[in-house]
Amino acid sequence: MTTAGPHIRREQRTIRAMMDIYCRDHHGRRDGLCGECRALLEYAHKRLDNCPFQETKPACNHCQVHCYSTSMRERVKAVMRYAGPRMPLRHPALALLHVFDKMRQAPALRRAQRRRADARNRDSVDERP
Repeated sequence: MTTAGPHIRREQRTIRAMMDIYCRDHHGRRDGLCGECRALLEYAHKRLDNCPFQETKPACNHCQVHCYSTSMRERVKAVMRYAGPRMPLRHPALALLHVFDKMRQAPALRRAQRRRADARNRDSVDERP
């Protein structure tokens, strides 16, 4: 596991907050995440740890490298669609910073970097929970 910088750590806190909202409202958990949501969160954290952009990372929906497998991407989208509108009430600072991240331009990856990132993500996609 890599040592994450402040931006990646904040991204991890944001996805954790969204997962907490989603799991509490959909699975009735009041004391942490259910197994399915915990596995999805661990997968998301692993993807963030392996992000080729690290501290210059844009919001995932603006990124040219899609780190999530198709099925996991759909699950995370469902969590974000549900929890996103609820974030300003429950976690206003994280929500505001996430809005700023959405305005961030996606940095360009050189072709060789993109191939390495795609290969690394393909290799770890099968590590699904």
